Amino acid sequence: MTGFRKWLLVWALGGFMVAGAGAAKAEEGDAMLDVSQAERFARLALDCVHREYPNKIAHVLHSDADALPPSQLTPIFYGCYDWHSAVHGHWLLVRLMRLYPDAPIAAEARAALERNFTDDAAAVEAAYMAGEGRASFERPYGLAWLLQLTAELRAFDDADAQRWAETLRPLEEVAVRRYLEWLPNLVYPVRSGTHNQTAFGFALALDWARQTGHGELEALLVEKTREFHLADVNCPLAYEPSGEDFLSPCLMQADLMRRVMGRSEFSDWLAAFMPQIPDDGSADWIRPGVVLDPTDGKLVHLDGFNLSRAWNLEAIAARLPEGEARIASLLASAAEHREAGVASVSDEHYEGSHWLASFATYLVTGKALEAILPE
Repeated sequence: MTGFRKWLLVWALGGFMVAGAGAAKAEEGDAMLDVSQAERFARLALDCVHREYPNKIAHVLHSDADALPPSQLTPIFYGCYDWHSAVHGHWLLVRLMRLYPDAPIAAEARAALERNFTDDAAAVEAAYMAGEGRASFERPYGLAWLLQLTAELRAFDDADAQRWAETLRPLEEVAVRRYLEWLPNLVYPVRSGTHNQTAFGFALALDWARQTGHGELEALLVEKTREFHLADVNCPLAYEPSGEDFLSPCLMQADLMRRVMGRSEFSDWLAAFMPQIPDDGSADWIRPGVVLDPTDGKLVHLDGFNLSRAWNLEAIAARLPEGEARIASLLASAAEHREAGVASVSDEHYEGSHWLASFATYLVTGKALEAILPE
């Protein structure tokens, strides 16, 4: 890790650092995370991974026999309001168990994962994913989070985690197969700010492919990323956010492109793609999204938008050459979005509590900075 990247990780974790007993050391850098913050995030996931209702499913029925409750259709990922939120809720628990193996909540998280990650449940879940009429099921967003979950399990030096990774292998294989079947036929990127966005799905899938050594998927993702975005210029940043965004179309694309370019090439590409980035250290070139009604499940997306933008900005800054003039403004804007995003994570309204902690965990544990990048 470069000195700058180590410094950036410490900066990115700022506000969640403590010294002394009760702190757990993150795997990257020397930052110490606040255990109470991690426990708060874990509690939000634990409160929903076995909560079946309310539940919003995208389910193709072929007959009356397909009219079943979520826990029978997908017996692992049936909680947290929808399938993909359940997936990244499980990822959150694995991530924080890995970073905080001795935290008080770790035992409860382990028990919750043990309850869900069974061979019988995985067989039903994989069969559902691979079923007729479901070629686009949770593609790419939910599939990307599933790969992120299995990658986290694989990287966790823990006997239970390794066993769970094997249990989830049939689901992982379905997700990879869906990507491999889809990408050759995908002629255009999806530039939305919600679940169908290809930049986010590509980024997390590419991280999985590189971590696991899946050369075929990595090559296809890199090829499509460069095909879709190499010539892009002047991203309309002023159009963001749309009223229901939780992903930034512009910044998430830049976060993806840093994964397929060296520092110098990325720096040049970014200058053409996002010329709005100032070099004076100011933060007001973009502003966090505003949520007036956190009980509205669509409007509350903007809280997630602030969290994902924050990790995008930090990751983009980390990929630029050290000393680059734009870094200060990227980090200043990241700090504003981080503050707004983390402040929104609470248990007050289920519309946000069932998923925002996963985004916050991805941000404050520096997950984006762990991506394997080209030289």
